[in-house]
Amino acid sequence: MSVAGVSATTTAYAAYGSTAKTDSKAAAQEKKETENTSGAVYEKTPTDSKDKPTYSINKMSAEKRAELVKQMKADQANRQSQLVDIVNKMIGQQAQKFTQADDSFWSTLAKGGFSVDAAAKKEAQEAISEDGYYGVKQTSQRIFDFASALAGDDEEKMKEMEAAFEKGFKQATKSWGRDLPSISNETYDAVKNLFNEYYDSKKVITED
Repeated sequence: MSVAGVSATTTAYAAYGSTAKTDSKAAAQEKKETENTSGAVYEKTPTDSKDKPTYSINKMSAEKRAELVKQMKADQANRQSQLVDIVNKMIGQQAQKFTQADDSFWSTLAKGGFSVDAAAKKEAQEAISEDGYYGVKQTSQRIFDFASALAGDDEEKMKEMEAAFEKGFKQATKSWGRDLPSISNETYDAVKNLFNEYYDSKKVITED
């Protein structure tokens, strides 16, 4: 090691020693102060103290609080309405794709003089397949994810979202004009299962 290196090391060690001594003195002083105050008695602030913090909402007038509640209810209703609309559209689109993938659909078109588009039929079949965009797995997951995003991991709000999902499904059935295809009913069951799994997970967390 060079002379410069030894000098630098010595200087650093000296600085460390000085700091260590200072820290040691500070710790001793702190301990002494703690011992001197260990016998002190601190009184709790009475629960009815006038000095307790007041939340801003408590400062609102009755009219403003009523308006706030009204806005919150309107916001929640809007969230439920969004889910109803998205479920209605998703299930309707899924049913349409299912119909397009059916051989009888193309047979009917051919009888009416329309040309059979093999590429469109293949695309529809892939879309409703197990891993397809309009398949049971992906469609049910999208609906549940949308509900979760709107509810914000609030169990009570999730129950409201579940009711909104059911309402949306009924609207989709009504819009379809007849019973929805089997794939849509399977999707309904899959979504309900996702909701049940969510509720079960909340029970496990509570028990833990």
